[in-house]
Amino acid sequence: MFDENAGGGGRGPSHAEALNVLARAEPAGLKALAEQLLERLGDIEVLGNRTGLVMVPMRDTVENVDFHLGEVLVSEAHITDAVGAIGYGMITGRDLERAMAMAVVDLALATDIGAAEIETLLTTERRRLAAIDEDRMRRVEATRVEMETF
Repeated sequence: MFDENAGGGGRGPSHAEALNVLARAEPAGLKALAEQLLERLGDIEVLGNRTGLVMVPMRDTVENVDFHLGEVLVSEAHITDAVGAIGYGMITGRDLERAMAMAVVDLALATDIGAAEIETLLTTERRRLAAIDEDRMRRVEATRVEMETF
């Protein structure tokens, strides 16, 4: 059975964590890496390449029930190689080229092609994303108001 957390044969990041980083990666770096990897992957079949809407689930913490907050536009790509390995990419927004680049990198991860280059990109992007997230949390924390109740 498929285990999304089992990427890389036990080495490196989990498959889910790698996909999370790739989905938020800088488009230029992701596309450049995909171009490099594409030649080494051989023939690829595109199973799907489309835009669509995905429902955003949320939880009402008062009622403790799930509901759908709304929809998000996504671009999705699904590819396979000659032996049946799968590559998948989904990003927010309308950028089918970026989704396809993510799928190419995912396929390379699944087939252990370009592991060093991919790990370099993932490490760089993890640092960049951590800095963005930290900055966002600082700005959110600056708006916190403490009130005393009597």
